Amino acid sequence: MHSAADYAWLIPVLPLIGALITGLGLISFNRTINRLRKPVAVLLLSCVGAAAVISYAVLFEQLGGAPPVEHLFVWASAGSFSLPMGFVVDPLGSVMLALVTTIAFLVLIYSHGYMAHDKSYVRFFTYLALFSSSMLGLVISPNLLEIYVFWELVGMCSYLLVGFWYDRDGAAHAAQKAFIVNRVGDFGLLLGILGLFWATGSFDFQGIADGLSAAMSNGTVPGWAAIALCLFVFMGPMAKSAQFPLHVWLPDAMEGPTPISALIHAATMVAAGVFLVARLEPLYAQFPSVGLVIAVVGAITCFLGASIALTQMDLKKGLAYSTVSQLGYMMLAMGCGAPVAGMFHLVTHAFFKAMLFLGSGSVIHAMEDVVGHEPVLAQDMRLMGGLRQKMPITAITFLIGCVAISGIPPLAGFWSKDEILGQAFNTYPLLWAVGFLTAGMTAFYMFRLYFLTFEGEFRGNDKTIQAELLATAGKSADDGHGHHAESVHESAWPMTLPLAVLAVPSVLIGLLGTPWNSRFAGLLNPEEAAEMAEHFSWSEFLPLAGASVAISLTGITIAVLAYALHRIDLGELVAARVPTLNAFLANKWYLDAINEKLFVRGSRKLAREVLEVDAKVVDGVVNLTGLLTLGSGEGLKYFETGRVQFYALIVFGGVIAMVVLFGALG
Repeated sequence: MHSAADYAWLIPVLPLIGALITGLGLISFNRTINRLRKPVAVLLLSCVGAAAVISYAVLFEQLGGAPPVEHLFVWASAGSFSLPMGFVVDPLGSVMLALVTTIAFLVLIYSHGYMAHDKSYVRFFTYLALFSSSMLGLVISPNLLEIYVFWELVGMCSYLLVGFWYDRDGAAHAAQKAFIVNRVGDFGLLLGILGLFWATGSFDFQGIADGLSAAMSNGTVPGWAAIALCLFVFMGPMAKSAQFPLHVWLPDAMEGPTPISALIHAATMVAAGVFLVARLEPLYAQFPSVGLVIAVVGAITCFLGASIALTQMDLKKGLAYSTVSQLGYMMLAMGCGAPVAGMFHLVTHAFFKAMLFLGSGSVIHAMEDVVGHEPVLAQDMRLMGGLRQKMPITAITFLIGCVAISGIPPLAGFWSKDEILGQAFNTYPLLWAVGFLTAGMTAFYMFRLYFLTFEGEFRGNDKTIQAELLATAGKSADDGHGHHAESVHESAWPMTLPLAVLAVPSVLIGLLGTPWNSRFAGLLNPEEAAEMAEHFSWSEFLPLAGASVAISLTGITIAVLAYALHRIDLGELVAARVPTLNAFLANKWYLDAINEKLFVRGSRKLAREVLEVDAKVVDGVVNLTGLLTLGSGEGLKYFETGRVQFYALIVFGGVIAMVVLFGALG
């Protein structure tokens, strides 16, 4: 009897079939397919929904104790070399399959409402299905080479979705930036994969770990080379999961439609890097120095994202830097040798951050009815406020997400973030201090977002603020932005239903990871779960957990005093007294400016110099050769008379000249 895992290959194939049908339809019958919005939505929802059903069947089998399933076939062979492809289903993969299909299904429902009036509705749904297929294929890949194939497909889909509104300069530039930065990381990943294959002769995860250990033991591969290869591979997750310094693409990617932010940049694609590091845990566990590098990069990213989010006024970019910070927490866990804790935070974060992004989309959708479709106006919190009365469902779910990400028990974020901080405290206390401080910053900026957006008075009709924002963006108030509606209203059910559904796991799913009885750890690593339960001590847990909650409550309290009660003026306290620090954070640590100067302008300058060399040297040599040939031909043509006597005279003259020459030399 076949198990659900035997049919896991259908999970990425079903969304792919749906994407191919609609994609080929758009190519062949563009106008007709674009009019069939509801049939296309039903088709793709059915494909992703069916994949979700199989994913949950696989997950329940793994929860029931079913062994991992691997099906391989020889894709290419030459002599003794063979390259297997196929799929693998294990506890780690089953969790990711259920997570990706759930978020993808809810985002498709949400998109039906959010993109209802977009002329490219069908193209958007097609891209979503293609992305879902690519991400699911990555999850079930049994080796590094197959992961790399789907890794690149995910990157391609991200490029298409971030630049979906390609007629907007911001979206086009953001897509190019995301593509280029990820290519930098992917180049390192490819070098690492090829180097590991050279060293071990395998692409299999466990085979690479065992092979590299053996190669180091017999002296075939020196230790420094093995560490370098591991770090090369880590460059891929650094870019995909937006780790410092390759994080710069993620905030700009908010130029894409908001459902993309929820699907790709909160729950799935950016989690692919964390997932790959977890897959390679048998390899990285052999090199403590590599783990330290990963932990340090994660801690820097964690703090950097939170510090920049403190000053953001764009709602989506505030959430984007929050995502960067939370991804830093996950990498910190991976570097501390706690992949289960990192994956647990990946799962909890996926639910509440997807809900927060979809909530921001609901707000932006409503704001567009007031200020128009100009992102500078529709996404800026200075034009929001007082939306809770008009949008209660969106406000309540957004508040739940803020509480969850702030680490307040018993919501999901507390259990996963506290587990990471506990592991960091035991491994690298200094990095724990960074994560601890970041927890307070997270609570502050999230409630800052909430109060500026949903509480107070509505500021959307303030023409003075609109004019200032447009002027800052280099636009004028008469550019055609805004048509001033009478009121803001709650979004339609296709947009509010996913919010309500996501609120449930945002509250409850963390209870699966309580340290004294972690069912999540019991699924991914039963030995670790048993050890956690055996060594659990309230005397150790309560001080760390209490400190974590205390720093979060401190951040929330400051946000309440500053933005709800208006008892303190942070602009006067901080921005006025420490303008340098405020400018540093507002300008995103000047990292974009540094990249612009070093890489963008630097590459343009180099290109101009290469062009000069090409024009003056290379073209000069080619042109000189042509002129010499032309000149010599013009001169020699006068010697082509056709008279034998003239030719004999030339030969005689040449002989006389040679005699004179040799005589002189002699």
